[in-house]
Amino acid sequence: MSSLSPKIKPFKISVHDAALSTLHQQLSLTTLPTSLSDMTWDTGPPLTEISFLLTYWKGAYDWRAAEVKLNQLPQFTVPIDVDGFGQIEMHCVHAKSKRKNAVPLVSVHGWPGSFWEGTKLIPELTEAKEEGEVVFDVVLPSLIGFGFSEGVKKGGFGMHQQAEACHKLMLALGYDQYVTQGGDIGHAVTRLMGYHYPKHCKSSHTNVAMPVPPPGKTAADGDALITEAERKRNAWFWNTGRAYWDLHNTRPQTIGYLLSTSPVGLLAWLYEKIHDWSDPTLFSKTFPPDTILTCVSIYLFSRAGPASAQRIYHESARNAEELAERMNIVGGFIPGVKLGIARFPYELAFRPREWEKGMGEVVLQSEYESGGHFSAWERPDAVVRDLREMMGKGGGAEGAVKGRRGF
Repeated sequence: MSSLSPKIKPFKISVHDAALSTLHQQLSLTTLPTSLSDMTWDTGPPLTEISFLLTYWKGAYDWRAAEVKLNQLPQFTVPIDVDGFGQIEMHCVHAKSKRKNAVPLVSVHGWPGSFWEGTKLIPELTEAKEEGEVVFDVVLPSLIGFGFSEGVKKGGFGMHQQAEACHKLMLALGYDQYVTQGGDIGHAVTRLMGYHYPKHCKSSHTNVAMPVPPPGKTAADGDALITEAERKRNAWFWNTGRAYWDLHNTRPQTIGYLLSTSPVGLLAWLYEKIHDWSDPTLFSKTFPPDTILTCVSIYLFSRAGPASAQRIYHESARNAEELAERMNIVGGFIPGVKLGIARFPYELAFRPREWEKGMGEVVLQSEYESGGHFSAWERPDAVVRDLREMMGKGGGAEGAVKGRRGF
C-alpha cells in the first residue's frame, strides 16, 4: 500500500477535560463497601487492593501521560461496511515495517483487554534483530464496541460480525492476504476469519485452543490427557471463575449500569480478571498500577461507553444452538489456514494437545513455563518467537502470504 485511502483517517486519543473532571469528582465521592477481616481473592478483589488503586487513581495516576504514550502509536479510524449493520468506524493501530514485503499480521484482543495488549509486539515484529529474520506489518484493531471503535445500535453483532469487520479492515489497509494472532475473544474472531475467508487468512497463531473432542469422546475424556496442574486450572475456572460469563451472556445491560456510572465499579470488574487470569509470578512486573488504570481508562473513555464491550457475549450466543455452532466452528477443523498454538500455564482452560490436530493444519505447538491469558502483554517474547518460527525460513507457514515472505 503506497498511500492511505482518503477514508482512512489518522487518529489521536483526546479525552475531553470535562470527562476527566467528572471522573475525579466521581472518584472523590466514592464510598467503598465494607469487608470481612478474613476476605481473600476468593470473593473478589480485596478492599485493600481497590482502596490502594482508588487512592493512586485520584493522585499519582496521570491519564494525560498515558494518552501521550498511546498517541506515539500510528493510529487510524477506518469506515467498515458490515453486512446488516451499515458503515461502522473502526479504530486500529497500523505499524508498518520498513521492509516492503513484511508479513501483514492482525492481532486481535479480547475482554477485558483492548488494542494495548498487542503494543509490546510492535517494536519486536516490525524490525529484524538478526539477518534474515522475518518482519511484520502489525495491525491492532479495537473490536467494534471496544476502545475507540464505534459501537452498534442494534442487536445481533456477534463474533461472526467482528470477524467480518477485522477481515474488511485488513482489506481496507491494503492487505488481500494476511496472518492472524489472538487469544480470548480474539481467538474466536481470528478462527472465524479463517473459516469465512480462507483465501485471505493464510495462517493463524493462538494462545488458547479449545478443540472439539474427537469422535466418540467428550470434553471430560480429555482430563486424563492433560497435566494435574491443568486439571486444577480447569476446575478453578469452571467452578469459581465463570460468573462474569453468565452475567455478560444473560444480563449485559444490568452490569452496564454499574460500569457506566461507577469508575471504581468498572475498576473492580476488570481488575479481578486481570489479576486472576494472569501469571502471578509476573503480575507485579506486567501489571503495575499505571498499566491497570490505563486499561480501565480505555474502557471508561471508550467511544461506545463502558456498557458496550460485554454485550458481545450475549450477541454471540443468543441461544444454546448458536453457541454450540460457533464453538464447533472455532474448535473444529478449518482447512487452508496453517495453525500455530501456544500453551501458557495460567491460561483459563486446557484440552489435550493431541486433540489440537483436529483444528487444522497445525504447524507449531509451543509450551512455555510462565505466562497467562494475556500472553501478548505478559510474554511478548514468546508470541514473537512463535510467529517468527512459523513464518520464518523453514517454518511451517513460510511464504503463506503471496509476495510477502517478510525477509
